[in-house]
Amino acid sequence: MKYGFMKVASAIPAVKVGDVIFNTQQIEDLIAQAEGKGVEIITFPELSITGYSCQDLFRQQMLLESSEQAVMMLLDFTRKLDIISIVGAPVVAGDLLLNCGIVIQHGQILGIVPKTYLPNYSEFYEKRWFASAQDLRDCEVRYAGHKVKLTPDVQIFRTYDGVQFGVEICEDVWAPAPPSNKLALAGADLIFNLSASDELIGKHNYLKSLLSQQSARTMTGYIYSSCGFGESTQDVVYGGNALVYENGALLAQGERFSLEPQMVIAQVDVEKLRSERRTNSTYVNAQRNIKYSVLGGQFNIRNIDADPTENEREFVLEREVNPHPFIPTSSDMNASCEEIFNIQLMGLAKRIVHTHAKTVVVGISGGLDSTLALLVCVKAFDKLKMDRRGIVGVTMPGFGTTDRTYNNAISLMKSLGITIREISIAKAVTQHFEDIGHDASVHDVTYENSQARERTQILMDLANKMGGMVIGTGDLSELALGWATYNGDHMSMYGVNASIPKTLIRHLVNYVAESGVDEQSRITLRDIIDTPISPELIPADENGNIKQKTEDLVGPYELHDFFLYYFLRFGFRPSKIYMLAKKAFIDTQLERVKISDNDPDSYDEETIKKWLKTFVRRFFNQQFKRSCLPDGPKVGSVSLSPRGDWRMPSDAASSIWLQEAENL
Repeated sequence: MKYGFMKVASAIPAVKVGDVIFNTQQIEDLIAQAEGKGVEIITFPELSITGYSCQDLFRQQMLLESSEQAVMMLLDFTRKLDIISIVGAPVVAGDLLLNCGIVIQHGQILGIVPKTYLPNYSEFYEKRWFASAQDLRDCEVRYAGHKVKLTPDVQIFRTYDGVQFGVEICEDVWAPAPPSNKLALAGADLIFNLSASDELIGKHNYLKSLLSQQSARTMTGYIYSSCGFGESTQDVVYGGNALVYENGALLAQGERFSLEPQMVIAQVDVEKLRSERRTNSTYVNAQRNIKYSVLGGQFNIRNIDADPTENEREFVLEREVNPHPFIPTSSDMNASCEEIFNIQLMGLAKRIVHTHAKTVVVGISGGLDSTLALLVCVKAFDKLKMDRRGIVGVTMPGFGTTDRTYNNAISLMKSLGITIREISIAKAVTQHFEDIGHDASVHDVTYENSQARERTQILMDLANKMGGMVIGTGDLSELALGWATYNGDHMSMYGVNASIPKTLIRHLVNYVAESGVDEQSRITLRDIIDTPISPELIPADENGNIKQKTEDLVGPYELHDFFLYYFLRFGFRPSKIYMLAKKAFIDTQLERVKISDNDPDSYDEETIKKWLKTFVRRFFNQQFKRSCLPDGPKVGSVSLSPRGDWRMPSDAASSIWLQEAENL
């Protein structure tokens, strides 16, 4: 495992019912392929040594002995292999015949896991041949030349680098309380399921839903392998399902109804799963209620030693990484955008009703953030059946305002039918410069922040005068970087964009432009999307164009949003974020959606390193601005609210994170 990723495989070999030699050879072929591809753990279907559909042949001593001999062949084959293999076979334990998963590495049996729940309904008759793990008492058996402990209790296998996994078999996961519940609570990061599920109309979709939910509920990687072509079709058909899930998300799946053997490979992010568990207090609380708690309960841990040469294998990330993790990936993007708007507008609507406000005041700059805030206000007023003229949009031209942003602000307010106020800040800020003795030709932080604070003062006082409230426009990306003037645009009476990152804002504004406004508003919104992001606090260039571009100063927002997501959501260290970013923005085959003409075509490694260091430095240095944020609705899985998701000391040291970022 490197960077927290474990490479796993679900394999479906060719099978001949009862032909253990053929079946074992097929299994060996797939193990060899997987070993060559760097797979660390591979699982095969239920009873894969014999074939699942042997029926009363399981009562034949010849089949049982031949199956054990075949496992011995497999042990010999794996003697020099690092890969851990999990195969299915019948195992005799005294008077019981058990349907088992056998865990193998380096020619050794690491453990044998018997099936707990035996289906005995409809087309299934497993109790005719097998006993349940519940019928078993702790015992030791000799099997395939090994003394192996058999137990009905939870068995956890721990690899050389600390990854813990468990095994359950087919029907186990369909039970009301699957063994994987206990396995996960006992510390298993991965669950491997050896299965033999037949095909029925509608069953496949239910199966995928079941596995997705179980993976999500247990916060595990779930690797599922089910019998395929070659099993008996006397009464049922086995389509062959190879599925890999990570916390509910499907990472890889095979081809159903394939005539050929197949193997699907995926890299499961164990580090991410563990981060999710540590964050989720409900998961930790659930461990207290079970005797198999990882915190000190009684369960069986089987430690696995590995050949040190395994650590020398070069790590290559093979899974795709979405460059825009904040952007909804649902097939219906419009529905996702509508849901986000509904969260924002319902938050604002509640605040309006609670305060009995008849007016909201919004500073309209002609930029993305204030545009989204205005659209949320319009939707909230429409929802409350209030007159849009109660929305007061205030444009406040300053020293850096360009004709493009000014005209877009005016045009949008007119087309949306709100009240327009224009208040220039130039005279007031010039007087302020005189009062504090600042040279107006020096375009420093005082020059910039004085303008931002003057605008906020105007909005606040105007709201007081009109009995309304100021709606904040600042977004999540700006809060992460501290790209806001303290007690300037940093402050409002309700911040509707507080948990919306910049990359998502573009999609939301584009959604409205394409689906929900008049033609003039659509044209204006499209131009706002294409306008370079800027606070416009520095005078324009000689051609009247924006001179101060935010992304030239602090870096591309799509990079910073990517860094922010993995830093906050999973607590990843800079080296892992850098590795993921390279995959997402340099190596990826995913289509990067470009909403704006300003989006760059690509990045190189040095650019990613540069802005990652900037992100780490600014994120730590600017926490004091996030410690006193106005109220605002949480929309996604990441928020910086000091009352909700993120509590961080404003004077925390960033040295260990910065040092790693410097050493990339």
